[in-house]
Amino acid sequence: MSVDNATHRSDAARPTAPTLEQVAERAGVSRSTASRAINGGLRVSPEALASVEAAVAELGYTPNRAARSLVTRRTDSIALVVPEPDERVLSDPFFAGTLNGLSTALAESDLQLVLVIARPGDSARTIRYLRNGHVDGAIVVSHHRDDALDQALRQSQLPNVFVGRPLSKGDTQYVDADNVAGGRIATQHLIDLGRRRIGTIAGPLDMSAGIDRLAGWRQAIRAAGLSEAAIVHGDFTIASGAASTHRLLEQHPDVDAIFVASDLMAAGALGVLAELGRDVPGDIAVVGYDNLGVATSTNPPLTTVIQPVVAMARAAGARLLDQLSGVYAEEPLIFPSELVIRASA
Repeated sequence: MSVDNATHRSDAARPTAPTLEQVAERAGVSRSTASRAINGGLRVSPEALASVEAAVAELGYTPNRAARSLVTRRTDSIALVVPEPDERVLSDPFFAGTLNGLSTALAESDLQLVLVIARPGDSARTIRYLRNGHVDGAIVVSHHRDDALDQALRQSQLPNVFVGRPLSKGDTQYVDADNVAGGRIATQHLIDLGRRRIGTIAGPLDMSAGIDRLAGWRQAIRAAGLSEAAIVHGDFTIASGAASTHRLLEQHPDVDAIFVASDLMAAGALGVLAELGRDVPGDIAVVGYDNLGVATSTNPPLTTVIQPVVAMARAAGARLLDQLSGVYAEEPLIFPSELVIRASA
């Protein structure tokens, strides 16, 4: 037997996938009725729908996803949008926690998760991608004022949920931690320890977390009648925490405590304090924010405020699934703040 004949016989023996026409014939309906029944059941009688579903099960028919998307205008995917540089997304444990929580929320659905990194200064490309029907919805984390994603998504009508309070006013759905209370309880803890020259390394003022945690620090400082002078700003990275600590000590060498608005910045601060021979907590007590993995690996271990990143991302995913099914929450979901006390304060 020739090779060509063997190949021909092998191809002839290979079973072919059932077609939509075969489903329609088995169900006793037209091809268009079978298509509508498979793609959502619009304008199909209950009897015809049941017949088509039975035919699909009997034949083992699998719908063509490309054709299905043309009918339903659904992509069966959602975007996790992160307006940060690539290296930040890959190194910050906040984003790993976000992926963990969001993946858990989507585990029981057929939705695929697409990571969209909106590099600083390039948000227009991301906005075009989201508006052009590539995904069914979006979760946005680490939102900055200049990326304008909150306004663009509000105008596009694409279902979306923010992790972290959006900066523009509107009816954008979001999930957040109570960052004002978190900054306040962190600072109050330092006050209760007897510290009176309390500085802060605040986050960036183009992010709600930076704004709100600084507001909480101010509330506690004012209530105690202490000076609000010792403020510097970082960008939530280790390097900025180190640089900000140098600036803070140059401007205010007498500080005896620092509230740092993220654990990564606090890790940078602890490194500088060790280099300068400042004992922690003897000379300067330090409190961070996040309670992600780095908090237990610093020297000394870091007293910090819990930000429930995994739970927040899971809740955001659940709210987006609700939107995709037509259910919209009226109020934001705010998680309470809690302090974890370790050796740094």
